[in-house]
Amino acid sequence: MVRAAALALALAAGLAAPLAAAECRLALVLALDVSSSVDAQEDALQRGGLAAALISAPVERAVFASPLPVALAAYEWSGRYNQHLLADWRLIHTRRDLLELAETLGRSRRSHNEFPTAMGYALGHGAGLLTRGPDCLFRTLDMAGDGENNEGFPPAAAYAEFPFAGVTVNGLVVSAPDDGAEIDLVAWYRDHVLHGPGAFLEVAQGFEDYERAMRRKLLRELRPRAVGALPRPASGRPG
Repeated sequence: MVRAAALALALAAGLAAPLAAAECRLALVLALDVSSSVDAQEDALQRGGLAAALISAPVERAVFASPLPVALAAYEWSGRYNQHLLADWRLIHTRRDLLELAETLGRSRRSHNEFPTAMGYALGHGAGLLTRGPDCLFRTLDMAGDGENNEGFPPAAAYAEFPFAGVTVNGLVVSAPDDGAEIDLVAWYRDHVLHGPGAFLEVAQGFEDYERAMRRKLLRELRPRAVGALPRPASGRPG
């Protein structure tokens, strides 16, 4: 069943039309949670926070800290069949490229608001998007969310069935300090979502803190890697 879902998601992600290989140091996919637990105000905070973080001065410096550009794409996710592309792959060569991407994300509108949290399907969609993206030295999927998987197969099944070899999956947990549930959610992300070399987690203290947490995470992800760091393998399953 998971393999059938993998095939369907791969087709939905457009794997039949891969981008031509490009010289870039990092392919980074940003994934936003729009499940039913995220209300309209919170959704506006995360979109605005992501856009503002991308064009903040320290993040902009990190984007252009190397002659090799970065490539960015973004999608939103919720239920098992509810992933929506917000911004397709874009190589960031200039400040204008970065500003246009941030504007696209900041002005985007959510496609769904009534579905549960299907993390496995969301991860599979991200893997498909990375597969058809530019051939960069490194690949990272950036999963943000405010809840555990509650529909469909779990992250472990996604990592076993989708092409995650050489991919790092980082997390941004949006905590809910009013009920203490964030403690369990942080542990769940660490145990089930983080994946690959150097994977890490950032925690936002509510959606009002989303911009700060996203900015910290982007700075870590966009920092040029050490010269001796190994590029991603061309194929294979994760260890």
